[in-house]
Amino acid sequence: MRALVLKVGATVLTVATTMLSALYVSAHLKNPAAPLQPPVLTAGPGAGVNTPAGTLTVGPSVQRSDVQPVTSTYAS
Repeated sequence: MRALVLKVGATVLTVATTMLSALYVSAHLKNPAAPLQPPVLTAGPGAGVNTPAGTLTVGPSVQRSDVQPVTSTYAS
């Protein structure tokens, strides 16, 4: 009897979770007008911003290098 109650409870929980997930997904449909990728700014020599404390210049933060790419990782 106890095993039957556990099986019924697990089944009810699984079905309820599946139904609630389906309701959540159907309520949050994808916006077809949304862009697939954010717009990309053109790279320039650097952008300057005037602040009360001085000028802040921001340049590109990702740069090319001759380092060999990482092809695998190992964690012990």
